[in-house]
Amino acid sequence: MADRRALLIPGRGYDTRAPLFAYVGEALRRLGFEIHEVTWQVPRDLRGDRTADWVDEQVAPALAEGVDLLVGKSLGTLATPLAADRGLRAVWLTPVLNHPDIVAALGRATEPFLLVGGTGDALWNGAVARRLTPHVLEVPDADHAMLVPGPLARSAEVLGRVCTAVEDFVR
Repeated sequence: MADRRALLIPGRGYDTRAPLFAYVGEALRRLGFEIHEVTWQVPRDLRGDRTADWVDEQVAPALAEGVDLLVGKSLGTLATPLAADRGLRAVWLTPVLNHPDIVAALGRATEPFLLVGGTGDALWNGAVARRLTPHVLEVPDADHAMLVPGPLARSAEVLGRVCTAVEDFVR
């Protein structure tokens, strides 16, 4: 039986069944985590000024059961204030590093966090990531889904690198 709990928080169009979450979730299971997933259907009419509150409303109830690690992607990285406020370790996949609230929350986090992104993602900023934490995986040319140009095997290799970075971070 797992003695630690990880909560997976999806993106807008990237749910927890997608490759990054499937493989990262399996890596965490192998390291003794029980995996819990937030599922959501983002309202089409969700206003930008309401998005952070909406994410908070979706994630906060799952935290009431006790969580040791958050793993969020893209829109799910709007949960960074929850991680900072509750002192939770986190893995942020393709974080929205051009969003001031996310950067501010990461800046005040007291627990370590891993940032994963690619230079082909307009929402990624490697300089900001490296300023915020020593735990960074930056993949050249990877887009917002962590896919790289060329043969698909190259993107599968990136998926393996992400899993290794998560395993190393959690250990």
